Amino acid sequence: MSGPMCDVRCLFGPFEVPSAGARSSVWGMRPGVVALASASLLLLLCAVPARAAEPSPLSLADTGGGGQLILAQAQGVKSTSGTLSWWERRGGRWVKAGSTVARFGAKGLVEGRARKQGSNTTPTGLHDLPYAFGIKAAPGGTHVKYRRVNGSSWWCEDTRSRVYNRWSEPLASDCRASESERLISYTAQYAYGVVIGFNYAKPVKGRGAGIFLHVNGRGATAGCVSVSVDAMRRILRWADPGRAPHIAIGTVSGVTAITRY
Repeated sequence: MSGPMCDVRCLFGPFEVPSAGARSSVWGMRPGVVALASASLLLLLCAVPARAAEPSPLSLADTGGGGQLILAQAQGVKSTSGTLSWWERRGGRWVKAGSTVARFGAKGLVEGRARKQGSNTTPTGLHDLPYAFGIKAAPGGTHVKYRRVNGSSWWCEDTRSRVYNRWSEPLASDCRASESERLISYTAQYAYGVVIGFNYAKPVKGRGAGIFLHVNGRGATAGCVSVSVDAMRRILRWADPGRAPHIAIGTVSGVTAITRY
């Protein structure tokens, strides 16, 4: 057996197997059968994976310098789901304001600088959040810049275009529709969204475009981070542009560990 041995006591307290005689008299079973059952129970308990500890801003190398931070963490680079929590500084301390389950790319996660467009991977790293958008009106109490989607709203993902990885309304003449997203077509996912500043300030063509925090679709994403519609509403009401919110995306450990960002 590789890896650390499972200690049942840490899950359920002291665990004692009765003597053979006691087992036979109390349970009416042969000692050999009881021993086998006990061993099977221990193996099942050991097979349950330990839940990863939830990260906090204090564990990160950098928090972006603001007063609000979203943490999106997956178990490993092959994971397509994980957790998302949002934090803010109050009285000099980081306090968790909310948390939810999250979905990631269908092909898992990858170090942002090594990402390739079309890989269906979520880029790890620490990113700013330029603005929010949505097909629906901004939830009441939203303070961040919010851009409403209409039938002419596109996100250009054409590497040949001068507006690569930008909102384009209407679609720029040098941006091919076949290489871009017509935002209104994604009625569930883009009901509410926030632009993640991956490859945004100085776009490297071919690294990836249109990475958002948005509402869940039917399954894993094409590279974005998604959460429930209720969680998106809560995040939009919580986000304060004056506090420079950022998002850190990463895994529990390894070269893409969220603590490295």
